[in-house]
Amino acid sequence: MDVLASGIGEFRKPDPDGYREYVRTHKERRLVSKVMSEHDAISRFVEDGDYLAYDQNVAVRGPTSLFREIIRQRKKDLWIAAKFTWSDASLLVAGGCVSKIDVGWMATGRLINEAIRKGELKLIDWTNGALAYRHLAGSLGVSFLPMRYLVGTDTFTQSGAKVIEDPFTSQPICLVPALYPDVAIIHVQQCDIYGDARVLGAGVAPMEIAMSSKKLIISTEEIIDHEAIRRQPQRTTIPYYFVDAVVVAPFGCYPGSTPGLYGADIEHWMQFGAAEMQGKTDEYLENWVFSVASHEEMLDKRVGAAKLLKLRQAETVREGYYE
Repeated sequence: MDVLASGIGEFRKPDPDGYREYVRTHKERRLVSKVMSEHDAISRFVEDGDYLAYDQNVAVRGPTSLFREIIRQRKKDLWIAAKFTWSDASLLVAGGCVSKIDVGWMATGRLINEAIRKGELKLIDWTNGALAYRHLAGSLGVSFLPMRYLVGTDTFTQSGAKVIEDPFTSQPICLVPALYPDVAIIHVQQCDIYGDARVLGAGVAPMEIAMSSKKLIISTEEIIDHEAIRRQPQRTTIPYYFVDAVVVAPFGCYPGSTPGLYGADIEHWMQFGAAEMQGKTDEYLENWVFSVASHEEMLDKRVGAAKLLKLRQAETVREGYYE
C-alpha cells in the first residue's frame, strides 16, 4: 500500500486483536444485574490515562451525571473523543481530568485556551464524521476505514489520517484509524437491570461507541422490566452483553435535556458560562460537584423539586414515545 500523505496528529495505534481478546475474557454474557451506584461504576471502570468516549453532549442526552462523578473522583490524564461537543469538554478540563481531545466540533472558551497555552491540554483535529467513522471501524473489528473527504484540508494535516492510492480505482483516498476506547459512558432513556438499553430519539453513534469500547457504563433515566425488552426487542439500541455497569440517574443529563422527558436549564448553562469567563470555575465545581456526594444529592440540594417539575413540563412527551 503506497502512502501518499500523512497527517501529523497523534493517535492511539489501533489494536483489533487486543480489543477482541479483552472482550472475550472480560465481558459478562450471563443475565446478571449490573446496577450499581455512579460512584462504584466510575471507580471500577474509569482509570487515569483512559481513552474516554461518549455519545451526545451536555445539551441533549449527554451523560452529565457521570461527567460530574469523574470530576468528583478526580480522574486524570483522560483522552476524550469530542464529537459535537459543547461545554462538556470545558467541564472536564475545569476538573483537571483531560489532557488530550480528539476534536470533531467543540465550543472553546477561556478554559480550553488557557489549558492549551499552559501546555496542559492538546487538541488533535478531526471532523465529526471522521470520529464517527473511527468508532465504526472499531465496531467492525478493523484497524481503519476509508473516507471520501478530509484530503486537501488543514484538518487532514492536523489529524492522524493518511492518504493512499486506492487499489481499486488508483485514485487518492483518505484512511482514518479505528478507535478502541478504554471506556465509554452513554446516557439512555430506558434500560433493564442487565444492560439492554433504549436510546429514544437522535444519537450520534451510540451503537458504534458501545461496540468499539472495552468497557461501557450506561446511565439511565429509568429501569424497565426485562419482559418489556423481550416483548419489543427491536427497540433495544445497545444489547446487554456490551454493558458493564448500569447507573440509575433520573435527570442524568441535567442541566441538559433528554428528549421526551425534560428540557434544559438554560439559566444553569449561563451560570457555568459566566463562571468560565470570570475565572470562577473552581467555585462552580465546589457548589455543583465537590460539595455534594452524588447526582441525587445535587438534584435535591442544588436544583429542587420545583425546578425539576418545571423542566418536565417544558418537554412534551410525544404520544406513544415510551410505550
